[in-house]
Amino acid sequence: MVAAIFVATFTRSTLGFGEALIGVPLLALVIPIQVAAPVAVLVSITVAAVVVVQDWRHIHLRSAASLLLPSIFGIPLGLYVLAAAPSHWVKIGLALFIMGFSIYSLLSHGRFALADDKLAWVFGFCAGVLGGAYGMNGPPLAAYGTLRGWSPQHFRATLQAYFFPASLLVMAGYAYSGLWVQAVNRYYLAALPGVLLAMFLGRAANRRLRSLTFVRVVHLGLVAIGAALLFSAV
Repeated sequence: MVAAIFVATFTRSTLGFGEALIGVPLLALVIPIQVAAPVAVLVSITVAAVVVVQDWRHIHLRSAASLLLPSIFGIPLGLYVLAAAPSHWVKIGLALFIMGFSIYSLLSHGRFALADDKLAWVFGFCAGVLGGAYGMNGPPLAAYGTLRGWSPQHFRATLQAYFFPASLLVMAGYAYSGLWVQAVNRYYLAALPGVLLAMFLGRAANRRLRSLTFVRVVHLGLVAIGAALLFSAV
């Protein structure tokens, strides 16, 4: 359990997203998903808070706000999905979208891009739904960051400025729904030393990445994540 969270946090600290997409499926093998998702969100809050304090100069505040506000409306829908709706088709649809977008982006060499934040609400709403349901709001945000052409440092910092308040809202939803139980706190505290070490190593790795390499790594990671989600769904 601790090793899974360490790897997931290193990924998040390096790329700016992805810890829930790695950690939640692995944690779900040994603990219920209703416990794994809140643990992932607590880790998300910790990572985001530290990164925002460290790298606040790299944050695109307007973009972060444009993503966050529509997420507020998507989170309740995601909580409903977690509590009541079957996840099979949701996972398949998400996996196909992620893989399709990233494969297209790799083959098109970045010909499609967003010049401003006008479509941020679409990505933010989808991120809110996935965050509320599975603690997995990273893929829409990663897609948006690559389309906006952010550098690795801006990508990492801006996403954390989104993740911190968004994760607090998701955690409040878990508490309201009765999903924030004592077991969540125990697993989180047990993993915390590894989380802090992974954050330090991930920040160093992020600073060594060049922009073009970073974009390719993000898209390859999204393809792998989509394939893992598809496999778990079928």
